[in-house]
Amino acid sequence: MTARLPQSNQPTELWDGELIMSPAPSFFHHQIVDRFHDCLKTWVRRRRLGATATAPVDMILTTRRTTQPDVVFVSQKRLRIIQDQLHGAADLVAEVISPDSRRRDRIDKRDLYEQHGVLEYWLIDPEAGTVEVLFLEQGTFGLIGRWRAGERARSRLLRGFAVSVSDLLAPS
Repeated sequence: MTARLPQSNQPTELWDGELIMSPAPSFFHHQIVDRFHDCLKTWVRRRRLGATATAPVDMILTTRRTTQPDVVFVSQKRLRIIQDQLHGAADLVAEVISPDSRRRDRIDKRDLYEQHGVLEYWLIDPEAGTVEVLFLEQGTFGLIGRWRAGERARSRLLRGFAVSVSDLLAPS
């Protein structure tokens, strides 16, 4: 599988062989990514469960499909997919929804990640003030939960991992 993307400072993905370049995410978007990744990375490292990373990192799913998820987790038993890029689906993917990425994250990427075996998909939506967690069972994503401020979003894949929605989506 070789679907190398050109080096760029802009988020770039390969979709059906076509390069899709998005505007750089907002500062607030980056803050949410950092907060989520900090929680996940700390939790994963303490338990030696695998590896985490933030965008931009290419997740090559096919020769015509490469995405750059905001946050990824790869389990210890699947670390072999990590090379210069991820060659295959991460176990957990998180996307922070931006106004211009809503349809892409909620529909297009959801379907793509489901087809390629991402086990858990987090959709962090600052505009709606929600965090949704989808879990793959028998090849189909099901909603584990939708949490709001004052609640803690929980993982099914990483039992015991939870994140405060209020802390995650707090203004700077």
